Amino acid sequence: MTFYESLANLAQQAIGERVRAMTGSTSDLDDFKSPAGDGGLFGPDSVTWRVHANFTAMMVGGLSSLVVQSLHPRALAAVWDHSDFRNKLQSRLGRTAYFVAATTYGSEAMAKQAIDRVNAIHAHIRGTDLEGKPYTANEPALLRWVHLAEVSSFLSAYQHLSKKPLTQLECDQYIGEMRQIGHLLGAVDLPLTWQSTQDELAGFLSQLRFDARAKDILKVVENYPTDLLNQPFIALILKAALDVMPSWVLQLIEKKPRCALQAQVTKLALVVVSEPIQWALDQQGVCAVARRRVAGVY
Repeated sequence: MTFYESLANLAQQAIGERVRAMTGSTSDLDDFKSPAGDGGLFGPDSVTWRVHANFTAMMVGGLSSLVVQSLHPRALAAVWDHSDFRNKLQSRLGRTAYFVAATTYGSEAMAKQAIDRVNAIHAHIRGTDLEGKPYTANEPALLRWVHLAEVSSFLSAYQHLSKKPLTQLECDQYIGEMRQIGHLLGAVDLPLTWQSTQDELAGFLSQLRFDARAKDILKVVENYPTDLLNQPFIALILKAALDVMPSWVLQLIEKKPRCALQAQVTKLALVVVSEPIQWALDQQGVCAVARRRVAGVY
């Protein structure tokens, strides 16, 4: 190994440690190295692999999605009553990041195992929300809401931050690919296009509430736990998470849209500071490992 290669390897490892510290990720990349030739549920030529490989966009989309999902009282109650995520936000995001990685880049068996695990947990979660309405975590309507909010947030963040945004056809392809995950989790008849996803998401408006619990979630997200070194980066992430939300969501959570110039400055700053992170992940991250597995390198 040359001096340059050794230096690059050390830099990649250091950046990887910072990423794990920010996200709470505990996944083992060795789990993604086999079996050789297994393309998982989507494969390396899918739009999903491309979108989910953008670390910063997934951070922005993940936090944006968490706020949006919290606006549905019954969906929030299922999480509020059965977890301590308000005090362990990074742990929650770490589990979500693992699920996304496993279902995107894992082998077919690994992806289905992750989905089966979530379905088994959902099967035992039930209760009553603050309005006295019953909920079950595996209710198709709630799974639909969570799915729509998640894919919309991920794709909005990618389109906002990517140097090469997707075409309309590619956006629809992403929605169609992710539909498979939603159906395996128990949602039914999910939309096939980006526009219909946006329309159906907005169709939930009459059921949404920015109540005390949702306000608490927003406060938790806005005070994302991180060390001093990562605080400037996370501050940009949080601003961008609001920038990619639909205008009707911002109105509901009592936030004014930032002017185009402010949003553009945040976007450019994020793109610049994300370069070394994305470089490291493109070399040693989960997508890179999965590509080598599919190619039979390991």
